[in-house]
Amino acid sequence: MGVLVAHGERPREGGPDRKEVAVAVGVLVRPDGRFLLTSRPPGKVYAGYWEFPGGKVEEGETVEAALRRELVEEIGVVIGAVHPWRVEVVDYPHALVRLNFCKVFDWSGELHMHEGQSCSWETLPVQVQPVLPGTVPVLDWFAQERGFTGATHHAA
Repeated sequence: MGVLVAHGERPREGGPDRKEVAVAVGVLVRPDGRFLLTSRPPGKVYAGYWEFPGGKVEEGETVEAALRRELVEEIGVVIGAVHPWRVEVVDYPHALVRLNFCKVFDWSGELHMHEGQSCSWETLPVQVQPVLPGTVPVLDWFAQERGFTGATHHAA
């Protein structure tokens, strides 16, 4: 597994020995195959960029527990079974993150964007933009799984 370097021309906060931040990411997939993307809220790094919802794994938490907590906090849904899918390390200028992508096929509750973000049920190619660098490989994995050969998103 390589490391995806985002915006390599920018300095890395915390220097080369900075700690990796574990993040739980939910890939919610509807029966029709559409998946949920949310925009990063105002005031956050990469505000306005589209990504899969999720958040930091706290000390002593499992990825699954973190994902359950984050999705209630962020989008107001209680998820069913969590299916670990892929792991991706992204070297962002502001942080080195280990993204633990999990597929989720069932949840309860109405979507409610608690942080002022937007949401969109997408298919390939994704129509919303810009897409967060760490999200782009996930779209490529979907493309591989689904035998999709076109571009997975519009370049920003």
